[in-house]
Amino acid sequence: MTGKGRRAHGEGSVYEQRPGVWAAVVDLGWVDGKRKRKYVYAKTEAAAVLKRDDLRRQLQLGVDLAAPPRTLAAWLEEWLRDVKSHDGTRPSTLARYRQVVRTHLVPALGRVKLDKLTARDVQRFLTALRSAVAPATVVKVHGVLRVALSDAERLDLVPRNVAKAAKPPSLGRAERRALDPEEARRLLNALAGDRLESLFVLALATGLRRGELLGLRWSDVDLPDRVLTVRQTLQRTDQGLRFVPPKTHRSARPLPLSELAVRALERQRVRQARERLAAGEVWEDLNLVFASSIGTASEPRNVNRRFEQLRDAAGLPWLHLHDLRHAFATYLLDQGEELRTVMELLGHSTIRLTADTYGHVLSARARQATSAIDRVLGEGLA
Repeated sequence: MTGKGRRAHGEGSVYEQRPGVWAAVVDLGWVDGKRKRKYVYAKTEAAAVLKRDDLRRQLQLGVDLAAPPRTLAAWLEEWLRDVKSHDGTRPSTLARYRQVVRTHLVPALGRVKLDKLTARDVQRFLTALRSAVAPATVVKVHGVLRVALSDAERLDLVPRNVAKAAKPPSLGRAERRALDPEEARRLLNALAGDRLESLFVLALATGLRRGELLGLRWSDVDLPDRVLTVRQTLQRTDQGLRFVPPKTHRSARPLPLSELAVRALERQRVRQARERLAAGEVWEDLNLVFASSIGTASEPRNVNRRFEQLRDAAGLPWLHLHDLRHAFATYLLDQGEELRTVMELLGHSTIRLTADTYGHVLSARARQATSAIDRVLGEGLA
């Protein structure tokens, strides 16, 4: 298996190039009209044979050994530019990927050759990262690397995705606090009369996400039939504010409106008519339900800031805007609504996601349900 003799295509050969240096070469065939060979080197014949065999395994797995060598940083740049920017990835997700790549992956692992990156490299990186950031951030960083290497594996640039072998920290399940009815009433009192009152009330009454609320148009609302339809969402991206399709096909959904939601939208229509009149020719008509004071898209961060001011005034400093969505779902489940109904109203992609998110509510209902056995059989077993 060694020596300078001719070998079959893909088999490769091993020979001593000079004293103390052994070379292994594998024929890659014709690439772009030229004969290509892959060379690796070792200090002993045995080590060179192992390297040759590794090259042969990579060929069998379909790895493109003729591709020019690149660092992980070079691949991540190419991945963001040529793969993720054109495969339907949402702008907000792409912006998050870029931030993770720039802040964490390139500084720590960017110089490593893509095909030389090992599972141990990734595991040591995650372990070191955990001492600097929260476990949830470590999980997100690991997720981005795993997706990037999955695409590299799909394109035959690496033989396997080494990030899959590394284990991020376990997050456990942090039970989220839900806004109870008394706290909700305090919040509604604090919201009364505020310019963004209707937006926050609608969030509580429908479970809509912030981007869905800010992307809502009057043409998406049918007040006589008491229904609205989610057709777009507003996101801040590297290129500014953009309207994009809903998060998933289930996110594009009709929502029946409660009396609380209908009244909030009616108040918003009146409030917006006054603002439009005051703005005059400056008004830019995008038909948005929750537009800025001149009709343009509202800045999501400003919405969050105003909510934080109002929730503090209500004595609820722990409450976040997204928690109104959580409260909406919790109230429905507490009132006995079916899990699938709640899933459809929230626009969750799977019923498992809904069950995992609201497991604490479901377990409480399960405990209550067991009392039915006592009501039916309790007296007979006494």
